Amino acid sequence: MSGSGEPAAEAPAATGAGVRIVVEYCKPCGFESAYLELENAVKEEFPDVEIESRLGGTGAFEIEINGQLIFSKLENGGFPYEKDLIEAIRKAGNGEPLEKITKSRPPCVIL
Repeated sequence: MSGSGEPAAEAPAATGAGVRIVVEYCKPCGFESAYLELENAVKEEFPDVEIESRLGGTGAFEIEINGQLIFSKLENGGFPYEKDLIEAIRKAGNGEPLEKITKSRPPCVIL
């Protein structure tokens, strides 16, 4: 409870310390810009998070947090909403269980 004199448990979540993100994406598909946008948004919110990119197969934009797949464009058909990813990182920083992100932004369609 308050007044226990112990440090707040939420400190790691504020910076993202101890959270590792791997984003696997399809570079020939043009998804590098989506990765860079995501990387900038994550680093702005969580400066100490470790984020790594890997080249993936056709249509891939897969996101792992601490080794757990939490988003798959191959399954969802679009890109994750930034707020959902930020919330997942916050949970990981607090040691809470992660849930897979199932909502996604529809991919751009040019008619």
